[in-house]
Amino acid sequence: MTTTEDPQTAPAVDPGPLIRLTIADCAAKVLHSAVTLGVFGALAGSPADAAELARRTGTHHRMVPDFLDALVGLGLLERTEGRYRNSPLAQAYLVPESPSYLGGFVELTNETLYGTWGRLTEALRSGEPQHLDPDKGGFVGDRHKDPAKMKRFLAGLDAYSDRMGAELARRLDWGRHSSFVDLGGARGNLAAVLVRAHAHLRATCFDLERTRPLFTEHIGGLGLADRVAFAGGDFFTDPIPPADVVILGHILHGFDAARRRELLGRVFEAVRPGGTVLVYDRMIDDDRSDPERLLSSLHMRLVSPDGSEYRVADCRAWLRGAGFTDGDTQPLLGTHTLVTAHKEAA
Repeated sequence: MTTTEDPQTAPAVDPGPLIRLTIADCAAKVLHSAVTLGVFGALAGSPADAAELARRTGTHHRMVPDFLDALVGLGLLERTEGRYRNSPLAQAYLVPESPSYLGGFVELTNETLYGTWGRLTEALRSGEPQHLDPDKGGFVGDRHKDPAKMKRFLAGLDAYSDRMGAELARRLDWGRHSSFVDLGGARGNLAAVLVRAHAHLRATCFDLERTRPLFTEHIGGLGLADRVAFAGGDFFTDPIPPADVVILGHILHGFDAARRRELLGRVFEAVRPGGTVLVYDRMIDDDRSDPERLLSSLHMRLVSPDGSEYRVADCRAWLRGAGFTDGDTQPLLGTHTLVTAHKEAA
């Protein structure tokens, strides 16, 4: 026996948002596949129809029409009289070899996030992290054991740090400073962006010793070995090199509040009088209402035993507790928050 819902008793709320949320990962997978298949590179030089693009990318004719039109609907391609071209967004960020290419980061998230988030229910029941990785928010895993895999991983991060470095280069009056330390600076790409933007700066990347060979290769290839140095060690046991500015990007979210306060105390000792500390993360808005920031925080809980994102107000309180004076709070790249604080001059 079947029943028909009485229209007068049916919910007045449109279920559309719920349905769209249920299938939200489908759109991300379309993007991931387009990057992997080289769709945007294939269209970088000239438009193409579906048949020609299928030949360029090795895709099957049965799947191509819906796939390409979905990319149109997502704002990544444009279609005119049956021919496809990259949208301005895709042309700017998804064409390989372009200086602003973010495809490596897209591939990185596809490789790392889905398996971990597939175990969210288990994590919610047990409270246990599902992909233990204290280094880089669940991204590194065991890649450091495979140099080729680690280089691909870091290349993906470089696509993001290029943009972050360019933003940081213009957010601070670097003319007042001559040196900086990038905590967790990996192979030095963000530091390279900053010293290229400000020729007077000298930088040090402070990261685990196992990162040194990758740093030496990358910075040497960029011709910046005389301006960007490497210091290997542990944030909590080894001295942080002294500098005018210390940068903590995606660092504090890996620890609990007590460790954050401890680390910022060590950073205060490293910052020279009159210097500055820069902290950026996907910080949670103070009323905890931004879903993207909260999802980022939940991710940190999935991949680490103590990590999470944190409120801007909490960050400022920890900095004051370490001895810094208040500075600025600014949005960064539309996804992050930058907090600056200062150490009084002697």
